[in-house]
Amino acid sequence: MTERDTGAMRQRLEQLRAELRTGRENLPAGEDSEIADVGAGQHNADAATDTFIRERNLALQGNADDILAQIDAALRRYDAGTYGVCERCGRLIGAERLEALPYTAFCIECARERAGSQ
Repeated sequence: MTERDTGAMRQRLEQLRAELRTGRENLPAGEDSEIADVGAGQHNADAATDTFIRERNLALQGNADDILAQIDAALRRYDAGTYGVCERCGRLIGAERLEALPYTAFCIECARERAGSQ
């Protein structure tokens, strides 16, 4: 991967981070959200729907937080000069993998091994 390629990848990571932060902030899931007001006069099905929506939004926020942490770690690797190098085996991560998952810390072989051991 050339310096130009990694520069473009850094811009892509920063853009992904900004998009995720915006999307995460736009998901109502806290106590102040409209759906958090489940009262005694509410039908059980409505309450169940509200609970489902709240839990779904919390899960989406959690997922966004996880990806944001991975993006921040990738940006730190970029600044340290180790972006694109597998944290497990030290080999270069394939350009196709970085294009598909720019915040990955592992080459495809190590990612498969990690997934198989979980």
